[in-house]
Amino acid sequence: MKPVLLATSALIALVPTVVFAEDSDPLPEVVVTATRLPAIATRTPGARVIDSRTIEQRGAVFAADILTDVPGLSVVRSGAFGGVASVRIRGATPGKTLVLVDGASVNDAAEIGGAFDFSGLELGDIDRIEVLSGPQSSLWGSDAIGGVIAFTTRETDGVRAEAEAGSYNTLRGRLAAGVANDRYAFGAWVSRFDTDGISAADEADGNREADGFENTTVGARARYAVSPDATIDGSVRWTENAADIDGFPAPAFRLADTFDRTASEQWSGTARLRIAALGLDHQFSVSASDITRDTVSSFPSTFEADRQVYRWLADGAATARLTWAVGAEREETSGSLSSGLSDELGTTSLFAVASVQATDRLTLTGGLRRDDTDDFGAETTGRVSAAFDLDGGFILSGAWGTGFKAPSISQSVCDFCYGATPFPVLTPETADSVEVALGWASADGRLDGRATVYRLNVEDQISYVSGRYINIAETRSDGVELEGRAALGTVAGGMLDLTLAYAWTDARDGTTDARLLRVPEQAASATLGWTGDRLSGALTVRTESDQDDSGGVREGFVTANLNAAWTLTDQVSLTARVENLADETYQQVLGYGEPGRSAYVGIRLRY
Repeated sequence: MKPVLLATSALIALVPTVVFAEDSDPLPEVVVTATRLPAIATRTPGARVIDSRTIEQRGAVFAADILTDVPGLSVVRSGAFGGVASVRIRGATPGKTLVLVDGASVNDAAEIGGAFDFSGLELGDIDRIEVLSGPQSSLWGSDAIGGVIAFTTRETDGVRAEAEAGSYNTLRGRLAAGVANDRYAFGAWVSRFDTDGISAADEADGNREADGFENTTVGARARYAVSPDATIDGSVRWTENAADIDGFPAPAFRLADTFDRTASEQWSGTARLRIAALGLDHQFSVSASDITRDTVSSFPSTFEADRQVYRWLADGAATARLTWAVGAEREETSGSLSSGLSDELGTTSLFAVASVQATDRLTLTGGLRRDDTDDFGAETTGRVSAAFDLDGGFILSGAWGTGFKAPSISQSVCDFCYGATPFPVLTPETADSVEVALGWASADGRLDGRATVYRLNVEDQISYVSGRYINIAETRSDGVELEGRAALGTVAGGMLDLTLAYAWTDARDGTTDARLLRVPEQAASATLGWTGDRLSGALTVRTESDQDDSGGVREGFVTANLNAAWTLTDQVSLTARVENLADETYQQVLGYGEPGRSAYVGIRLRY
C-alpha cells in the first residue's frame, strides 16, 4: 500500500500546477479495430489503444516497457534484459492472452500454456497497440480468455533512422525506408539491440556476473490497390533473440549466477486480399508464425512450433444503424517438444458480430462463435455489450462474455508426466466475465476518464499436479480499473498532458481462496508529458504493491523514467532517457534484479 500512496500523493501535487489553455487541441477519438467491427474505445468496455506518439513520448523500446501502464495488466519479467516477459490480464494466466501482430497469432504453441514472450518484441516498427481486456473468444477463439493484445506495424514513407547508446554498454540502432501513397505502399526495416546487461539473479544476493542480451528484428510491409474495389496487402516480421540467463545450480538449487543461455528465432506474416463484391467487403487472409527456442544449461532443451490461420471475413451495413460481420477460420498448429513428444492440433470456426444503434443514445453489440477442435470437442462462446450516453458527457457501458481455451500441445501429450497411465483426458478451460464502466469526457474533448469494475471466473483450469495435467482449478478475479487522460494546456510555452492509470486486482484460487501468484493487488502509473516547439519530454512514475510469489512475497516499489527529445531541424532530433530515475532497488519477480539508474542518449533522423 505504501508505494501506491506515495505515487498518489505525487500525482495530487502535480495537478494544481496546471493552467488550462483555450487553444489546447482536443483529444482525438480513438477507434479500435481488433473488435472485428470498428468501435470507439471510450464506448467499448475493456478497450485501450496505445499509439505511436505515446510509444515515442515515453521512450519505450520493447513491448514490456509500456504494457505495464495499462490498468489490469501485470508484466512478469524474469530478468531485466531478455528475461522471459509474460502478461497477465485481470489475473488470468499468461497463456490466456492472445497476442497478434498484423492479425497473425504469435503465441508460442510449444510453451506449456501457449503464452507469448514479450521480452524481444521491439516497438520501432509498431504503429499502434490495441488491448481488449476480458474474454474475447467470441471474436478470436481459444487463448483469449484474459483478453487480446494486437500490434499493428506502420507504413513508412521516406527514411527513418535511429541510434542510441548508454549504460551497460547498450547499443541500439534502427533503419527503415519506404514509400506510401493512396495506390501503393512498400517499406522495410531492421533494428538491433545489444547490451552487456546486469545479473539476472539479484545482485543483492551476491550475484555479479552480467547477463547480456541481443535482439535483431527485420520486417517488411506492402499494400497495392489493384482497383477501387480490390486491394492486396501483407507484412512479414523476423526476430532473433539471444540472452544470458541464470539458473538454479546444485546443491542449493537457488537462483544464482550460471552460464545458462537461451536463444530464440521467430517469424510471422500475413497476406490479405480485400475485395468488394455482392454488396459486402470481403477479406481473405492467410497468416502464419513459426518459433524455435533453445536453452543451453545443465538441462538443455529445444522447442519448435508453428501455426497457420486461414480466414474469411465479410462485413456490411444493413441500415445506417446496423453494421455486422461474419467469418470463418481454420487454425492449424504443431509443436515438437524437448522430450521428443510432438502433436498437431486444429480448430475450425464460424463467427458473427453485429452492432446496432438502437436509439440516439444506446448502442448494442453482440458476438457469437463456434469453435470445433479436432481433439477436444466443440465450444460456443458469446459476448454482448452496451453503451448508453448519459447527460453531462457521461457514458455508461457494460459487457458480459464467455471464453474458452483448448489444451496446449504440451498439455495434450502430457509432457513431463509421470506415474501410472492412462493419463486424464483433458477438456477445454472455460470462463465467464461481467464488467461495468462509467466514462466521462468534457465538452471540449480535453479531458476524459473511465472507471471499470469487473469479475472474471475461470473453470476447469488445467494444472500440473502429481506428475500430470488435470482439470481441477477454479480462479476468480475481482477488480477495479481507473484511467484518465487530459490535454492540460500551455506551460512555459509547451503543451502539457497527463495520463493516469490505477488497478486493484483481487485474483484468487477458487478452491483455497489463496491469492494468485505474481498478480499485484494494486498498481498505478502516471505520465506527465510536455511538448514544445523543439523540446518534448515525459516523466512516468509507476508503482506496484506487494505481491505473492514463488517462495515468498515480492515487496512493492515505486520507480520513475524520464524521456526527452530536442528537435534540431525537421529531420534531426536528439534523444535522451533515464530509467529508474531515483535509483530504486526493486524486483518485478522475486529473486530477479532490476537495473539501477541508467541513462541513454541517441539521435533520430527522418527524411
